[in-house]
Amino acid sequence: MDGNPSEPIHILLVEDNPADVRLTRENLKEVQLPAQLSVVKDGEDALAFLRRHGPYAQAARPDFIFLDLHLPRKNGYEVLDEIHGDPTLRNIPVAVCLDSEAEKYRLERYNLATECFFIKGFDPEQFLRILTGCRMAANGKK
Repeated sequence: MDGNPSEPIHILLVEDNPADVRLTRENLKEVQLPAQLSVVKDGEDALAFLRRHGPYAQAARPDFIFLDLHLPRKNGYEVLDEIHGDPTLRNIPVAVCLDSEAEKYRLERYNLATECFFIKGFDPEQFLRILTGCRMAANGKK
């Protein structure tokens, strides 16, 4: 979304629910956003991907992260802690998937903009607003 608009952005989706992965793929197709989507199913794999460890040694650095909070092995809160504590990762925009509005209060310490939260089950237009709003908020903090 920076630079050439026809150049694909790389999105890392951290999600263990196949239905939500499918919904994300459908939303990408619907909004016709040129994007490369990588999917990992738990928090440990997300951090290995971001740090290019093990099977992810050749992984591209994502331009954007969609992060579910309820993950096996390492939950989304732990992943956020590590992303925010790592100067090489903290500038990647992260949108956090919530099951309810009430979960926002537990995330206040991460100083994420309100555009960076979403409730599962979003539609294609909301998907595009999440990407745009969260990226703009992240760019404003740099």
